[in-house]
Amino acid sequence: MKRVILFLATNIAIMVVLGITASLLGVNKYLTANGLNLGALLVFSGIMGFGGAFISLFLSKPIAKWSTGAQVIEQPSNSTELWLVNTIAGQAQKAGIAMPEVAIYEGEPNAFATGATKNSSLVAVSTGLLTSMTRDEVEAVLAHEVAHIANGDMVTLTLIQGVVNTFVTFLARVVGYAVDQFLRRNDEESSGPGIGYTVTVVVCDILFGILASLIVMYFSRQREYRADRGAAQILGTPRPMISALQRLGGLTPGELPKSMAASGIAGGVASLFSSHPPIESRIAALQAQ
Repeated sequence: MKRVILFLATNIAIMVVLGITASLLGVNKYLTANGLNLGALLVFSGIMGFGGAFISLFLSKPIAKWSTGAQVIEQPSNSTELWLVNTIAGQAQKAGIAMPEVAIYEGEPNAFATGATKNSSLVAVSTGLLTSMTRDEVEAVLAHEVAHIANGDMVTLTLIQGVVNTFVTFLARVVGYAVDQFLRRNDEESSGPGIGYTVTVVVCDILFGILASLIVMYFSRQREYRADRGAAQILGTPRPMISALQRLGGLTPGELPKSMAASGIAGGVASLFSSHPPIESRIAALQAQ
């Protein structure tokens, strides 16, 4: 319930902020007496598309901590925490990034990385992962997350999300306007958009949003392969990563918040809507190196 409330509250707050921004800039008035102002609509779409994506990126660390209950290790209190901090420190140095924050959270086997920049990131690992894997396998999972950070995957996916969001917003309103004009072609007295515009925009936002998610998930799957290769490079061998994936194949991956799911180590079923490739495909790709 906490995750649902946070997700809804965050998205409502983002939409309010973006709506006020668009209003202050005057680009929300893209529907004029002479038709669509495509320039204003494009700016409006860009604000809504990229604005939401980047606000979510910059809020990713605090949201991740709050929603998972992850506790950042400020000062290691036991040998496991000390090993985690030292391991990630060594991997970050090899990857050429600043030391990420390291956190542990209660949950089934999983891990994730997040953060707005390479040098302001977070690597979190679940207690379930620590207790169900060997040290070598956990080290491989950590290297996978560090590779995500070194590859700039969070920013890359944010940019992709911003582009597709912009096109969804823009095209939905263009189609909505065209449909509305067609439905009211014989109505000479009407002014302003009608119900046809509103309904069409809502439907198109949903349909185009689904199609856009296919693009985002495709890039998400590709970055998982890259992070696996990055882990192998950090460790000097792909064997620990292969072993970790084989172990994950027999475990139930823990559920992550929607905003963090694409950065986790374990994925869902193989499909066009999955953020992760099938584990078998990832193992095969590593074995082919």
